Amino acid sequence: MGRGYAVEQAVEGYLSKLGATHACPVSGLLIGQSSSQRDYVIMASRTPPREGSASTAGKSLDKEWVAEHARQVSRMLPGGLAVLGVFMISDADAKDTVATLSQLVFAVEKLISSEYLWNPADDDITDCVTLHVNPKTRKYPFAYYYYYYYCMWLILYPHLRTICRTFDVKNPKSMAKLADWKYHSGVCSSWSMVSCCVNVDMLVPLPGSGSAAEILDAFLKEGLKEWARQIQHGICLFEGKTLPDDTELLAGQKRNRQTFTVQLLISPDDQSLSDVVQQCGGSVSVRGAIHSRAYLHSNKSKVRLAEKLLKRDVLSTVAARVQMLLEELLMSEEGEGGGEGGSRGKHQTAADTFALPRRIFCPVSSCGPVCVCDYQFSDEAKAEATDRLKEMLDIDVAEEHLDTSQESPAQILERGAAAELTVGPVEALEPKRSKCVGVAMATAVALLATAASMLYLSDI
Repeated sequence: MGRGYAVEQAVEGYLSKLGATHACPVSGLLIGQSSSQRDYVIMASRTPPREGSASTAGKSLDKEWVAEHARQVSRMLPGGLAVLGVFMISDADAKDTVATLSQLVFAVEKLISSEYLWNPADDDITDCVTLHVNPKTRKYPFAYYYYYYYCMWLILYPHLRTICRTFDVKNPKSMAKLADWKYHSGVCSSWSMVSCCVNVDMLVPLPGSGSAAEILDAFLKEGLKEWARQIQHGICLFEGKTLPDDTELLAGQKRNRQTFTVQLLISPDDQSLSDVVQQCGGSVSVRGAIHSRAYLHSNKSKVRLAEKLLKRDVLSTVAARVQMLLEELLMSEEGEGGGEGGSRGKHQTAADTFALPRRIFCPVSSCGPVCVCDYQFSDEAKAEATDRLKEMLDIDVAEEHLDTSQESPAQILERGAAAELTVGPVEALEPKRSKCVGVAMATAVALLATAASMLYLSDI
């Protein structure tokens, strides 16, 4: 047997309900946390039907749609949580689903990893799980050679029969390996959480021609990569002090402690600030403060793991917000044909200002202290967030259970306020942080003390 999977008991009930109420085939995502010893699956989420598509009951699944669902869901997962793999509910023989599940899991991993701002670590787990559930057969699909064991499985497991396999997604020629899939209660009831608040101040120069949204997309991705290097080289302070990487997070602490506040110290990367002079027609500045958190599956987790997961969440949440706004701008640009816009969160000044969405959290009822998240634009109501949580993660949540306290909505200050947006020529700007000369640049000082984030776009 290959890798082991400890699965939250509620996942079994969820899969059983899907098998009983939806026409086959049904596909979805398995969400949890990986570790060197075994993986933990805390929830499953059905892939929503594609709008305008005909019923595909009994036919092949749309792997591009499943992968896109995984991409959206991955943005809603705090540090430590990830899409571990995919499931499929169908009445086909298990051996006939291997190729389909293999295609799904490779497509999902390829799309999700394309948005990472970090390089894989040597200790990252590259095995992804696939699960096939047959809602009709009463036969456990593993091939047992002895009738005695077969009968024991029928007695002990009269519920839906499943078969679990893993694929090494970093190896295109990877063969399926059987894995051990076991249900438990309270899988993540004792998980720990580390959190921090990070001030973001990123400046990216822009060229003077081309589609605004397309330019922003290309140059912001490069800017985010440079900023990501600074985050990864940052220093984490636990309770105000640095700890060796191999130190247990709870060493010397009470074992029932579950939350830790971390300070992430970031210094500019001098090597990235090379003396390069280039022509540009404007700049984009991402400023504000964000709340970041990561969950740890074990009370023996090391400081190294906590730092890695927390830093990756910082990178993911900033990149997700920027990408969401860029997608809004691109759709607005295409819909309006370049006319004057009504872009979401836009405040029209000499320098265009856009409010990035804030991060809100939603507890997963069956998963103890663990939460998922969503991003709320300033013009959205809580009901829209609950609708997205239902559509993407298939969870029902009341509006009053959403945690909106971690970040405040972005505020764009009007002219004449204590903090202003001003525009003026820069006659002799040294090639330091902005890497540009002679640029008319907006200076935005409307930084918020509470956790929120904004994006400032300036042009000549």
